[in-house]
Amino acid sequence: MSGVQPTASDVDVDLGRLFSSLLRNWLRVVIVALIVTGLAFVLAWLATPLYKAETRLLIETRESVFTRPNIGTPGDQPLLDEQGITSQVQLITSSDVLLEVARKLELSKRPEFDEASNMSIVSRALIVAGLKSDPMEIPSEERVLRKFREKLSVYNVERSRVIVIEFSSADPKLAADVPNAIADAFLAVSGEAKQQANSAATDWLEPEIADLTKRVKDAEAKVAAYRSQSDLLIGQNNSVLATQQLSEMSSELSRVRAARASTEATAQSVREALQAGGSLDSVPEVLASGLIQRLRERQVQLRAEIADLSTTLLGNHPRVRSLNSQLSDLNQQIRQEGEKVLRGLATEAQTAQLREGQLVADLNRLKTESGRAGEEEVELRALEREATAQRELLESYLARYREASSRNDRAYLPADARIFSRAVVPDQPFFPKIVPIVGAAFVASLLIMAIVTLLQELFSGRAMRPAGTASFEPVEDVQMPERRVEEERPVEPAFVAREPLPEAPIALTETAPGLGEINIARAAEGIIASGATRALFISPGGDEAAATAVLVAREIADTGLRVLLLDLTSSGAASRPMLESTVYPGITNLLASEAQFSDVIYSDHYSDCHIIPVGTADAEQAMRAADRLPIIIASLITAYDVVVIECGPADATSIKRLVGDDTAILVSVIEPHSEVIAAANDLRKNGYEEITLVTPIGHEAPEPQPGRNVA
Repeated sequence: MSGVQPTASDVDVDLGRLFSSLLRNWLRVVIVALIVTGLAFVLAWLATPLYKAETRLLIETRESVFTRPNIGTPGDQPLLDEQGITSQVQLITSSDVLLEVARKLELSKRPEFDEASNMSIVSRALIVAGLKSDPMEIPSEERVLRKFREKLSVYNVERSRVIVIEFSSADPKLAADVPNAIADAFLAVSGEAKQQANSAATDWLEPEIADLTKRVKDAEAKVAAYRSQSDLLIGQNNSVLATQQLSEMSSELSRVRAARASTEATAQSVREALQAGGSLDSVPEVLASGLIQRLRERQVQLRAEIADLSTTLLGNHPRVRSLNSQLSDLNQQIRQEGEKVLRGLATEAQTAQLREGQLVADLNRLKTESGRAGEEEVELRALEREATAQRELLESYLARYREASSRNDRAYLPADARIFSRAVVPDQPFFPKIVPIVGAAFVASLLIMAIVTLLQELFSGRAMRPAGTASFEPVEDVQMPERRVEEERPVEPAFVAREPLPEAPIALTETAPGLGEINIARAAEGIIASGATRALFISPGGDEAAATAVLVAREIADTGLRVLLLDLTSSGAASRPMLESTVYPGITNLLASEAQFSDVIYSDHYSDCHIIPVGTADAEQAMRAADRLPIIIASLITAYDVVVIECGPADATSIKRLVGDDTAILVSVIEPHSEVIAAANDLRKNGYEEITLVTPIGHEAPEPQPGRNVA
């Protein structure tokens, strides 16, 4: 035999053949799609129509500029951020709001909300049998609330303060009434919560105000008593009287000292003028005297007369001498008056000095009193601060109390939300949409059936073809020896228990009659008809008899079943004619954990049968893991319809681990010699009653198909 050695990498998918399977199976695909579409149509037609309506709320502050309180902090304002809106959504879906709406609309009387009110006979039977929980064990309100939540949807419109309340029901009027009732109940609950908070604030403020009023009176009384006790009387400019007197006394002392200094300076100038005999005209205080002013006027008058008479009379004239004498007396009087002014100034200066001394003594006394008043004023200020704080707190509480009282009296506490879109009774159900459901069912069923058909074609191997780099030369089929018989005997049906064969040895010659064996075709038909998932072939005749398993596997594969041949012979006699070589990884590699399933499964060159060869791993190492062989065969059975196992010249003990449920045991017969009889009798003695003898002699192999697939 000659040819290439194909591997798993030499396979491609034949897309043309793969998709042509859709054309070959189009009737099945269409029929299943129509059936599914019909079922979808019936279910959609029989389904209870559901109606949906929605109410929309806007979360905002309802206070106007005329009614909004002027007191309070920014923290007292309603929260309109994302967390605040989410909290409002949770409040709408709270049990209190929903139960209030359920009671108002009497939802417990509707079977739609209480399954216990109208249970079917089947449901009651399941409850009695313990296969279903009894809804009557759950309180009625809880059952209604559970159904209520299933039909209700409340959510916040993204990036807005709008809350949508959706409700679905089989009754279109109820579908509109419920969201409207929930919105009204939410506004009522919000307003009631504000009213309760306002009433609680009023109740708390009233005794607090009474207590604060008493404390303010006590604090102000303490201030007045301490002020009187400490003699801390308040003067002008809201200052302590002692401090004010000290300031005034300091100003008076400064004025007296200035006046004394001025008087002493004036007296000194007058004194100097008198001592020098000079004129007193330069001294303002002297000139300020009324007598001196009159004397000065008389002096001026006499000098004028003397000057006038001097023009006509001599100096010794009695008239002139009389006037000069009067002028001399007048000057003397002026000097005397100057001395009097000097004595007055001296007296005034002395008086100012005495006043200054008195003021200094008083100033020192006031300094002492002012220091004491300053120390006592510290305690007074502390008492005043306490009284002021109590008074301001009382005024704040009074303002809050008046605000809260006015709102309670007028019951004006609007909720921080309003309904801007009420639900209306829907005229079209939102479920079921018959046309979309039927269309989707038809398309989905077509798609699923197409996928199933393609997968069946792909996994069967019929859609596989060798890769472009692989080529196969035609090989000759296995040549089977002709059977020598002298006369034709009737062939017994396959898989029928027979009597034990004669014990070996017996005299068999080339002309001896046959043992009742069947041909390849009948063996394949028997395996298929019996539903066997594994077929064990025992070949007492050696490697030449292994051709029987190959031919039966190909015959079954040609019927369209998925078949795999597992070669357990030591020489690879079964896999060699199918793969043209024995150097491929196989069952020994799988047992030795050197390969995976995808690495050891190949395709027969002349049929759709798959093959696992003996392999290239060490036989002793593989036999150490022989206990894994049943697991491997069980895994193969899940992927193939029939697994054909060529065991070679095995006995009943060696095939024990290979036998399972739905197993057919066949013995290959080339010539009816003593080894065949001994193998058959050995199997029967070990409990394998139903065995079949199969011969390949006379089987006509089909024409080889070049380019078969490699799995």
